Amino acid sequence: MMDGFANRLIHETSPYLQQHAHNPVDWYPWGEEALQKAKKENKPIVISIGYAACHWCHVMEKESFEDIGTANFMNAHFINIKVDREERPDLDHIYMDAVQAITGSGGWPLNVFLTPGAKPFYGGTYFPPEAMPGRPSWKEVLKSVAEAFEKRADEIEIQAHNLTAYLLQADSSVLKRKPQDTDGFDKVFNKKNLDSIFENIMGSADKKSGGFGNAPKFPQTSLIQFLLYHFYFTGNKTALEHACLSLDKMIGGGIYDHIGGGFARYSTDKEWTVPHFEKMLYDNALLVTVLSESYQLTKNIRYKKTIEQTIDFISRELASPNGGFFSSLDADSEGVEGKYYLWNKKDIDNLLKEDSQLFCNFYNVSNYGNWEEGNILHTTKSEKEFAVENEVDEEYFIHLLETSKTKLLQFRARREVPRVDKKILLNWNALMIAALCKSYAALGKEEYKRQAVENMNFLLANFMGDDEYLFFHCYSNGKSKFAAFLDDYSFLVFALIQLQEITADVSYLFKARDISEYAIANFSSSESDCFFYTHKNQPDIIIRKKEIYDGATPSGNSIMAFNLLYLSKIFNKPEWEKMAISMCLCLEKLIIKYPAPFATWATLLQALTYNLPEIAIVGKEAEKVLKSFFSTFIPFKVLQSSALENQQFPLLIGKPAQEKTRIYVCKNYSCRKPVTEISELRKLLAELAEN
Repeated sequence: MMDGFANRLIHETSPYLQQHAHNPVDWYPWGEEALQKAKKENKPIVISIGYAACHWCHVMEKESFEDIGTANFMNAHFINIKVDREERPDLDHIYMDAVQAITGSGGWPLNVFLTPGAKPFYGGTYFPPEAMPGRPSWKEVLKSVAEAFEKRADEIEIQAHNLTAYLLQADSSVLKRKPQDTDGFDKVFNKKNLDSIFENIMGSADKKSGGFGNAPKFPQTSLIQFLLYHFYFTGNKTALEHACLSLDKMIGGGIYDHIGGGFARYSTDKEWTVPHFEKMLYDNALLVTVLSESYQLTKNIRYKKTIEQTIDFISRELASPNGGFFSSLDADSEGVEGKYYLWNKKDIDNLLKEDSQLFCNFYNVSNYGNWEEGNILHTTKSEKEFAVENEVDEEYFIHLLETSKTKLLQFRARREVPRVDKKILLNWNALMIAALCKSYAALGKEEYKRQAVENMNFLLANFMGDDEYLFFHCYSNGKSKFAAFLDDYSFLVFALIQLQEITADVSYLFKARDISEYAIANFSSSESDCFFYTHKNQPDIIIRKKEIYDGATPSGNSIMAFNLLYLSKIFNKPEWEKMAISMCLCLEKLIIKYPAPFATWATLLQALTYNLPEIAIVGKEAEKVLKSFFSTFIPFKVLQSSALENQQFPLLIGKPAQEKTRIYVCKNYSCRKPVTEISELRKLLAELAEN
């Protein structure tokens, strides 16, 4: 931060933009003022995109954006725009695609040069203050672009036009046109194709350290989820073993915060030891979800503990006092990446006294450290294995670890805490609600259900839009802003569906239906059944994209397809089921051949292949039976429960609420003979999956 300077970002609510509000660069937020100024003065635009928890964004700010000489050149030759990628993911998608087309890679900070009409023509990610091998300096890039625009503006306009046309074409060419017929879909939705997906996933599996591919390593929870489901349906033990290996290695690794709970965004090495230290709400929500399903399937107590510790972390460090969850924790503190999380052995010895040796041996703490003279806690053995090897009582050792971690957590709280990005995002909060629902189902803790209900109430009270836009995307400093995007709507509907399952409150279903109808009306495309990412009336983007790839979070389209399939059964809307099937058919070959970027789509193929069971739990003790039901792992289901007779929904019609609660398993509303025991339910589900 530079004293004496203040630019237009001073009025923004984004913590990331506020971080740049005192740069000598004359930053504008994205908006009409900056865009019109670029046209009026015929100047190229520099758009710099990042986020509050981004380490290299901080580095480039200190090196270049706080440098007076660099800032003066930028102010003289460019219109400079700062964008928080989490506030405006639509802009990030467009300009990230442009940079990837230009350079073959992407990342943040994302620095892109645009024509006065906001079309991209050149860009990159991090640029150093001085040139490095294979990477020019930021000053060199600025001077080259300014000179090129002055001397060859016409060529740049043509280049930008061609690149924009390519982006538009590339987006639409991936998707087939709407299939003319979805009745003969057995050619796609069959077990052979699911086996091919499994083999392709395992082709990139790291069978020693878990996960997929080489460093850097991301959790890729959707791939783990597919493997869990594949084991459930096929009994293939390799699928379960690799899913559990991946989770176990992450939980034991440095990517997991062993003192405070919660996961970092990714690991810089393939063994999960050295994380990129920022903690994101969405990563932790998705990991809680897959851990909850893994616990239901395996009853591994380690997964239960990790779920509890991660939700404790989120409740302690990311929960807003007014409701909702904040976005992230920074990677840096005191200007140093990871400093908050690192330990030296001397401090641990002083804190733990005679318990230090066992603790340090378990977490691989040494006098020399394992990263920049500090120790990132990680373990390669389970508590039981370590206790046996060291001839200590397991129960005593577990108690020692817990009391030791409490002492270290209290000590760590005296350090400078990483900055919290206090934006509350609709899509990420919806993922967290779904995670709380899944964890409630797995562990039965009423607190998780209460949190999920309260968070949904907060979202519905504070993110509602106006007549043109039903919801907003972002809430910060008491203000909602930016029209919601497709993933906001699809994740919100998904969360409403999950809430209905654990509460039996049908108002969530009606809300989910109404929001889905709005999304269909305002985000649909005439060319394919996949949806645009942005609202049809959003005015400030150069192209409307269809985001279909499952990345750090599932794509809005893949979750929307699942929602439509689910709600089609709830409300007897066969046209919605047909739309969901059509969306999958548009991507069939890509999903099968390249499952990693289509992992959530791949799980949807499983649902369509193995018959989505419709389950109704009806009777006086429906709530009690429902709790018992949740102990059973069922990858896909349409679930409704009621203690009273209900004639509103096709799945509940004609099912009287008797003293002895009954469980109905149906397909297309045709139900098997009801059962009263969970063991009998499992048999019916197995039969349905085979037919």
